[in-house]
Amino acid sequence: MANSKYEYVKGFEQPDALLPNTWVVVRVDGRGFHKLSDHYAFQKPNDRRALDLMNKAAVEVMKDLPDLVLAYGVSDEYSFVFHPTCELFERRSAKIVTTVVSTFTAHYIYHWNTFFTETPLKPPFLPSFDGRAVTYPSTRNLRDYMSWRQVDCHINNLYNTTFWAMVLKGGMSNTDAEQELKGTVSSDKNEILFRRFGINYNNELEIYKKGSVVYRQYELETKEGKEAASSDLEPVSKTQQEKMRKLRKKAQVVVDHVDIIKDDFWDRRPWIVSNKPGKLPVSQDIS
Repeated sequence: MANSKYEYVKGFEQPDALLPNTWVVVRVDGRGFHKLSDHYAFQKPNDRRALDLMNKAAVEVMKDLPDLVLAYGVSDEYSFVFHPTCELFERRSAKIVTTVVSTFTAHYIYHWNTFFTETPLKPPFLPSFDGRAVTYPSTRNLRDYMSWRQVDCHINNLYNTTFWAMVLKGGMSNTDAEQELKGTVSSDKNEILFRRFGINYNNELEIYKKGSVVYRQYELETKEGKEAASSDLEPVSKTQQEKMRKLRKKAQVVVDHVDIIKDDFWDRRPWIVSNKPGKLPVSQDIS
């Protein structure tokens, strides 16, 4: 860039590098999605089209950014996880957040018509998302964050499933349903669903109860052969980084609806914590 007398304005830029050697989670949230979902008549309590669209956008973000190791989504939010060794954009917060949010939004809008074939997007009801970056110093902290989001998914989905059954099937007003559910615990809601509406909550789809986990798929570790995964914070050369990036791009990005609170998910997928690509399944093993 050529020097000029106006170049001094660069001095107003503030450094925003994220803390090194920490997990970075970029959480994307829908803006004004209550109005958006009402306008486009999202089904209650869950609209599978809307969730599949969120997942599609998340998969495309994972493909576009091989530095990502994991993502988790529920409702109108998605959390994208970067490994502590990630040096994308020199870990500048604004660059990372805006890249994730804009990429996610672009794919969400682009693929809208694939899932909502009869309701094209029209202003002023256009989807938009905001985002923030949070750093977590340990793998335990990261897992607790992911567990928090999945527990939240279960709590909210059980409430919403019960609430909308009372309104749509029971003919109650929103206010009366809210009042009756006030102070209830999980067992109370399960009882209402089963006794009044014949709904066994355990039979609800896993995507509604557990949310969606997005990651790169390699051969799963067996319980007998698994080794405890550890986050390797040793410096990695640019050549090694590029090699691993290419290996990640070969892996299939999958969407799963599983328990991420217990150890089994992490033990069988050690590449998430280690950030070292695993062995591609035979069906994916392409050169």
